Amino acid sequence: MSKRKAAQPKARHPTGHINQRENVLNTGYSSGGASFEKQALRGYWPIKSSPKSDVDTNLNILRNRSSDMAINSPVGAAAMNRYRTNVVGAGLIPAPRPDYKLLGISQEEAAEWRRHTKSEFDMWASRVDCDLYRKNNFYDMQDIAFISSIVDGDSWAAIKYRRPLGDNPYCTKIQLFEAARVSNPGNYSSLGPINMVEVINPKNGNRIINGVEINADGAVLAYWISNRIPYDPTDMKTLEWVRVEAFGRKMGEPNVLQISHEERPEQYRGVPILAPVIEELKQISRYTTAELTAAIIKSFFTLFFKTQNAGAGLGNALPEAFGQEEKVDFNDYIFELGAGTMNELPPGYEVQTVDASRSLSTFEAFTNSLISQIGAALEIPSEVLLSRFQSSYSAARGALLQFQAVAKKRRTWFARDFCQPVYERWLAEAVAIGRVKAPGFFSDPLMRRAWSRASWYGPTMGMLDPVKEVTAAKLRIDYGLSTGEQEAAEITGTEYEENVSQLQAEHIHWDNAGLNYPYSSSIKEGGGNNEQ
Repeated sequence: MSKRKAAQPKARHPTGHINQRENVLNTGYSSGGASFEKQALRGYWPIKSSPKSDVDTNLNILRNRSSDMAINSPVGAAAMNRYRTNVVGAGLIPAPRPDYKLLGISQEEAAEWRRHTKSEFDMWASRVDCDLYRKNNFYDMQDIAFISSIVDGDSWAAIKYRRPLGDNPYCTKIQLFEAARVSNPGNYSSLGPINMVEVINPKNGNRIINGVEINADGAVLAYWISNRIPYDPTDMKTLEWVRVEAFGRKMGEPNVLQISHEERPEQYRGVPILAPVIEELKQISRYTTAELTAAIIKSFFTLFFKTQNAGAGLGNALPEAFGQEEKVDFNDYIFELGAGTMNELPPGYEVQTVDASRSLSTFEAFTNSLISQIGAALEIPSEVLLSRFQSSYSAARGALLQFQAVAKKRRTWFARDFCQPVYERWLAEAVAIGRVKAPGFFSDPLMRRAWSRASWYGPTMGMLDPVKEVTAAKLRIDYGLSTGEQEAAEITGTEYEENVSQLQAEHIHWDNAGLNYPYSSSIKEGGGNNEQ
């Protein structure tokens, strides 16, 4: 423990409170991160407040800057693309998993139900009719919803019902809309948002925090959604809000889906994933632009000619290298920098020689160090973020495995928030109209839960050494650590039962042709034969 200093004025907190620790010996963090005396921490007075103050007050500017970095910064765009490619890819595919033991059906009946239900769902999901705007199918909508959730902090979808069109038997429609449309009613003027993150619903006294209405317990009751994106200069119609109840009154199913991942209690809106690294991304972009400009200028070969007679001029000094028609501006007082550019200087102007040498030896090392920090904050290894694998196989595989774990985590979150709720609402309609048979679905919530179970599989991780990857998968299956269905989904992104059926057809084709089907040596060593 450190000793008490004598005859020193008491330290005063910026809020005006006197430091009472001068009267006691320091303990615990008093000599570390909570020290008032260390030089590095003397002026360091951050304040952690409520999510409403820390998050909601700053959400608009965070969204604007995050969106700019996602489209105008190469590193920011790379981070967004890595996430979307590895989390959702071309779309997450459902694998229905009814609890056949609880439902009292056989395993064969459950397998047949899975195949039929998956076909029915794909018929609905693969058509643009599932989109209220009739622009994207369900798999494309996943990409839009996911990228919006990480750029804006959260993305939103409403589940609606419209009359079926054509041969589509389903009424269920999904409407995606911008996160900025969920906002406090009347909280925008013609100049932009009013700094008021909480308002009161005059009809019931509930609080509305950034468009989310909550009751006295803090439970979400409704969302306030505007009829257009606020501060949109291309849409001048009157800004109005509608109150949409978050859950249905009869069965409690969600009417509006919020795709987000909050990190604090009492937090009702998500934070853009780029928020912690916005400053670093902007500085890297500025630094890269400055170095690029300097390199371009250095590569120019420009001559300045001083004449004694301002009116005579030199004309075209080097006609074979610089044509008069190539001059951009013919004003005598506007000079050009370019490859092989000649500038005539009026009398009285002197040009001093400037050393154009510039070393970029530290540029790559410095930017790579910053990109590594950005990747660490975003949970993306720098090798994956830059798509540059120059180290050993073990290091490259370690980076891929690390990011794959992050991608699986975010895929699980996204499936919980968006894919599974949509699947359950579609399944309820499919059972109601008789397209899918599920006894007890509407009479018992436990039975409905048993019928609605599903796993969602997405893009697979690339294989640096396919032989090692497949061998490891075989060992996991042999020792009961995994299943053929799971390995097929994670290694090749295919359906295990479909693979087996296709293999059976190929075996018959080879037999009919009088040929022996090729088997790998590992299968033969494991005791397999053609009949097995």
